[in-house]
Amino acid sequence: AVVSTQSTGGGVGSVTAEMLTRCGVGKLILFDYDKVELANMNRLFFTPDQSGLSKVEAARDTLAFINPDVQIEVYNYNITSVDNFDHFMETIRSGGLEGGSLDLVLSCVDNFEARMAINQACNELGQTWIESGVSENAVSGHIQFLEPGRTACFACAPPLVVASKIDEKTLKREGVCAASLPTTMGVTAGLLVQNTLKFLLKFGDVTEYLGYNALNDFFPQFNLKPNPHCDSKACVKRQEEWSARAPVETLVEEEKEEEIVHDEDWGISIVAEEGGTTAEDLAVTEGLRLAYTMDKQPENNENCIDNSEITTQENDDGGLSLDDLRMQMSQL
Repeated sequence: AVVSTQSTGGGVGSVTAEMLTRCGVGKLILFDYDKVELANMNRLFFTPDQSGLSKVEAARDTLAFINPDVQIEVYNYNITSVDNFDHFMETIRSGGLEGGSLDLVLSCVDNFEARMAINQACNELGQTWIESGVSENAVSGHIQFLEPGRTACFACAPPLVVASKIDEKTLKREGVCAASLPTTMGVTAGLLVQNTLKFLLKFGDVTEYLGYNALNDFFPQFNLKPNPHCDSKACVKRQEEWSARAPVETLVEEEKEEEIVHDEDWGISIVAEEGGTTAEDLAVTEGLRLAYTMDKQPENNENCIDNSEITTQENDDGGLSLDDLRMQMSQL
């Protein structure tokens, strides 16, 4: 497998590169234009003796020492510039082990301009990639799987800064950098590499969007659909291509109502209320006793009421006398 990683600045990118190297990925291509500084020592991967070196060169030396079998290719430039962007796209198109396209692109950058550049390149080339990031307060992170045409690209639902077309450089204060915690970066990098391995080795389910909130250990998951009105024309084109080759949905047959089957071992049956229930009508098993039964009415029963034998005498008013009522009550 060939994986391209953007940004190795001692945060998510460098840890991701180290994990993939230890896993024995075939080839890694690293992009970054910054240098190692002592201010990066609160992060991971780099050491103080590497201060002043370009990050990609320092990363290449460390990774080659960890696993010399992995091919490591580095480029020390900014991918957002016009000249470098063309070379960046060409590397994605033909940077594979056998001269083909890359298997996967991983974005570990810390600004929206670089994310949009990667998004545009991958949309134009139809390249699958995974975006990642850590918040400026260093207590949350996320990863997002992007397959052009099938899932939402980064421009389908852009952050407010991108949608408002604000220059994010104007939002940063001079001499103040974003907070960084190696713990949050390590968790985010672990989630990124885990889903990378699932995609490359085809096991498990690759999460389309997975967040991490360190304040309450919350891991939200989402499925993001592409925006048919995306600002990226390349994204809209990929959506049309995906819709054309997507399998036609078959009509779902109406589900027949399943017959309810009552499996029981007690010999209990349900009968109609009309006519009553007798002990002979129920197949009672051993150990089960009826609470009461309704016996059949005997033909000759002195206690039964025979309406034909009840004689009433009408009083002068045409009603039953008190004696008649008492006689009926005594025969009940």
